[in-house]
Amino acid sequence: MKKFWLVLLSLGLIAAFSTSALAVDVKVAGEFYVGGLYLNKTSVDKGYIDESDSNPSTAFFYQRLRVGTDFVISDCLKLVTRFDAMERIWGGTRANIWQANNVMPEYSAGTRNESENIAFDNVYIDYVSPVGKFQVGYMPDSTWGTVFGNDSADANRGMIKWALPIKDSGFVVLANYAKGADNSSSAVSTQSWNDKVIWDSTRTDRDTDSYRVGGIYNFKGDKASGQAGVLFIFSRDASYRGNWQFYDGDGIGWPYKARMYQINPYFKANIGPVALQGELNYAFGDAKFEGYASIPAPPAFQPVNQKIDSLSVFLDAVANFGMFNVGGTFAYLPGDKDGWDDKAQDINTGGIDWNPCLLMFNNDVVNYWIGGIGGHGFTDVGGPMTNAWFFQGRFGVKPTPKLDTLLSLSYASADKRPDPDFHGKDYGFEVDLTGTYKITNNLSYMLGFGYLFT
Repeated sequence: MKKFWLVLLSLGLIAAFSTSALAVDVKVAGEFYVGGLYLNKTSVDKGYIDESDSNPSTAFFYQRLRVGTDFVISDCLKLVTRFDAMERIWGGTRANIWQANNVMPEYSAGTRNESENIAFDNVYIDYVSPVGKFQVGYMPDSTWGTVFGNDSADANRGMIKWALPIKDSGFVVLANYAKGADNSSSAVSTQSWNDKVIWDSTRTDRDTDSYRVGGIYNFKGDKASGQAGVLFIFSRDASYRGNWQFYDGDGIGWPYKARMYQINPYFKANIGPVALQGELNYAFGDAKFEGYASIPAPPAFQPVNQKIDSLSVFLDAVANFGMFNVGGTFAYLPGDKDGWDDKAQDINTGGIDWNPCLLMFNNDVVNYWIGGIGGHGFTDVGGPMTNAWFFQGRFGVKPTPKLDTLLSLSYASADKRPDPDFHGKDYGFEVDLTGTYKITNNLSYMLGFGYLFT
């Protein structure tokens, strides 16, 4: 009888929700793209690979569908959702379980093989109240300031966000909470054993949490307009308590609990024909040894407390002169000379949303679809920018409202040489030429050519 009433209650809730949903407004938006690429070689590691038979070219087509649907309940309340579907290489091998769990970034809240069918990324409530705007649920994280350092395309997080505009002042104050990892005991938590010792078990206080407060100031004048803001972040990472892993991921290490503080100011400004933007991220704190009594340190390893100290900088400018535009970008990401020492300096990255080149530091096409372009050792041409000094100049021409062409020259070198085997710091020069033709208001065709001298 208990089971019978439970079923009736569930059906009643579903019917009530469906009845209410008949009156809501539904807004749908999204994007679908199909791409084809050719790459003349899959490695730039000349001298370490026999290019005659170990460095083949590659060419394939791929596609992605991303749909966002807002269920508008009232003027102040809506349910926001987004899903990815049919994210595949045409006729290519479907992702297996290992690939789904290990190929990063995922570009979705679902695994890679889920996105090849359908995977929901966002589901959250958006409520505008008299005391501010609240957003609660799974949503894009790391979307602060400029595109630099953002990871909104990555696996989203469960978050609580609040923002309050100060009337007639241009100021917005905000506070956020994000759950990075939860290892509490639950119906789906797991344990793994090694020689009768629990290495990756469900334990109390092995979560990762992030707390943020900040503000944004919007300004508008006769000669300039834009915004500036600053975000203060405190992150507490206890997910590796009991696991042997360095904080900055450079190899087998020791259990730690990290406390990291970040100061993240940015600005965006339009001054006449010039658009300027910049962002700085300074991270500091520590990752201290903190194991469990049941997991003593191996004799070969001596626990080291690591000091977190990482500063990244991004500056970008574009000037528009009718059908012509010129621009430039500078970025600095610190490197870490020795991942085994007591300093963790390569914490910050350029983020997966920022793709400054067609090849170097390209996350979407090179890292996700090609799977990276290997260099010496475990280095990779694609992926989020780390350990780099980056300079780029751009020149664009828009001969008609529908055609936009862009030529860019980029140069990058490493901040630190992490291995004596590396004979220099230069990543190289890259020349990119792209042209985008707007077929209709919602349909465009882009053709790009990139060449990397490394």
